[in-house]
Amino acid sequence: MKVLIINGSPHAKGNTAIAINEMVKIFAAEGVETEIVQVGNKAVRGCVACRKCWETGKCIFNDIVNETAPLFEEADGLVIAAPVYYASANGTIISFLDRLFFSAHFDKTMKVGASVVISRRGGSSSTFDELNKFFTMNQMPVASSQYWNMVYGREPGEAEQDAEGLQTMRTLARNMTFLMKSIALGKEKFGLPEKEPWIPTHFIR
Repeated sequence: MKVLIINGSPHAKGNTAIAINEMVKIFAAEGVETEIVQVGNKAVRGCVACRKCWETGKCIFNDIVNETAPLFEEADGLVIAAPVYYASANGTIISFLDRLFFSAHFDKTMKVGASVVISRRGGSSSTFDELNKFFTMNQMPVASSQYWNMVYGREPGEAEQDAEGLQTMRTLARNMTFLMKSIALGKEKFGLPEKEPWIPTHFIR
């Protein structure tokens, strides 16, 4: 089992990293390999809807998005962790995710997803919902925890004081591990669910 973890914070050793590392400890104890990709401190431009990726199989902007795509393909699960900026995930991680999910055309069905959000006070719920949408439109089951996957802290290191938030991270990692292993067994016995041809519906005629 392998989990790819995306750190969307511009601070590689900030509160987002504290939340992620709490999960990494549990994954290691459960025998799950992890790889962390630091995205938030990179210059990542947004998608321009050129659709060149449908011809080449990768994004036309050859940066960390294309570097991460093969890691995503080989992973059994994906954790997206982001700080909250104005009740939304920070712009860098959204630009990264828009391009990654649109340009990476491999089948993401039944890869387990989990989003983690870190904030000073408000906006966590909307950011949590925002990130989960990347999973739910790609047939990726979403791992749950004992509470929404939120950790609180503003100044570097303050997340260490959020005992419930860190417990939520540990529970999330255990539940995600269970779900990945269960899906692996299910795929071995039953295969993936049957897929229908996509029926695109456009409202402008």
